[in-house]
Amino acid sequence: MDMKMRSQTQLRTRILALILTLLISNPLPAGAVTQGPELPDPGRPGMSKEQQEQLGLKAMAEVYKQMPVLPDSNPITQYVQRLGKHLETVIPQQYDWPYQFHVIQQKEINAFAVPGGPIFINVGTITAAENEAELAGVMAHEMSHIYMQHSAKSAPRQTWAGVLGALGGMMGNSPVGSLARMGIQLGAGSFLLKYSRTDEAQADAVGAIIMYKAGYDPRALAQFFAKLEKESGPGGPQFLSDHPNPGNRVQAVDKEIADWPARTFVQSSPDFAQIHQSALKVKSYSGQQIADGAQQGIWARQNAESGALPRDLPASETDNASAAAGGQLSSVSYKQVQPSDNFRTIRQGGFAIAVPDNWQAHTNAQSGILIAPPAGVSAGAIAYGVLVHAVQPNTDSLDQATQQLIQSLQQSNADLEQNGSVRSIRFNGISARSVDLLGTSPTEENGQPLREHDWLVTLPASDGSLLYLIFISPERDFDRLRPIFERMLNSLQLG
Repeated sequence: MDMKMRSQTQLRTRILALILTLLISNPLPAGAVTQGPELPDPGRPGMSKEQQEQLGLKAMAEVYKQMPVLPDSNPITQYVQRLGKHLETVIPQQYDWPYQFHVIQQKEINAFAVPGGPIFINVGTITAAENEAELAGVMAHEMSHIYMQHSAKSAPRQTWAGVLGALGGMMGNSPVGSLARMGIQLGAGSFLLKYSRTDEAQADAVGAIIMYKAGYDPRALAQFFAKLEKESGPGGPQFLSDHPNPGNRVQAVDKEIADWPARTFVQSSPDFAQIHQSALKVKSYSGQQIADGAQQGIWARQNAESGALPRDLPASETDNASAAAGGQLSSVSYKQVQPSDNFRTIRQGGFAIAVPDNWQAHTNAQSGILIAPPAGVSAGAIAYGVLVHAVQPNTDSLDQATQQLIQSLQQSNADLEQNGSVRSIRFNGISARSVDLLGTSPTEENGQPLREHDWLVTLPASDGSLLYLIFISPERDFDRLRPIFERMLNSLQLG
């Protein structure tokens, strides 16, 4: 062998020895990859980041009017916020959101995110978690809904202007206010709280990546949800209603993480153990108690007095919460709202309607208006008036769309009752549906809230949307207003 060949052989031998040395000193487990998982590109919905953040703040203000929220100074909230900020550190800056974390004083297990960053965790979720990893899993799942912009992607682009306007504070704690909000949610795919199974599966997958990068076992996310489903029985907790099971979550997460590099995970912490005990002792309320308190403006007042209201809420929304707590409509009388016999015609979007000339028309969306006497509405509630709005249903059946609207309303308002069956009616050659609903009015008599009568009429619009009208009055005055309401309905013209 000549000198040149011997030199090449020795070089190859040295290189092979070096490779073997590196492999021996840095062994790779079977099936492992050299790089951990990366968060995906969330895509681009039809709504800008600024618009989503604006919508989130408006929706957040509604939460503070409708639910009891612990102040940010509370140790439970501070712990949740520290945990949330730790999870947020693993999200790439270009995909980050101004996440906020708050705790609702509700016993039931639930958590929800609103567009743009705010996340709310029920006290019941904290007490149900067995360790910090399970709680982190719930929070990472909710963060993933915001990260992937599921709410913005689920709504048809043309509905966003209406959503942003309608959440602006005109409608408050009365059942009709909730009906208007639920109608908007129905039209936008229940965008504030409910997700599709595809969204849920994606939030599990993205949440698993967040947990892994933050040092928590991703299996804890799926195991907590699976435990809820197993222990809850038929119907399940509200969390599973708002977050439909996409399938075998544990198996799906196991498959997702099978090839990720092994690492040591954090299961819990002394802070979690302490906060878990505190959460068991904090005053919390059932969903029914919260619904009843919202009707009376209790939570708006309590959140304002406790300092729970965040500083970054839009000023008008904070004012609305205070107005709702003040009960400005409690003493309004029929004499103050009595409609004139003289009517004028107003046009909005794809319809026209005649209204009493002493009632005002307030535009609350591109496709809807609130028609009411000045004394019959305040910044926080509606006592007398008519709401006309259009939404995009997920069915071509008028009967099904009407029933979905009623069911959504009843899920949102525990005391709202359907009074009689849905009836078929006709006016101006239009086939429509009519139903009476009974709830709680913001007006009072002898210190007690009056029953509210909401007459709901639904009809198909020419563009395929569902147009609905809600005629609102305390039950005691509804018969006196019925001729006016019927005159308005009979004047309705489409197109």
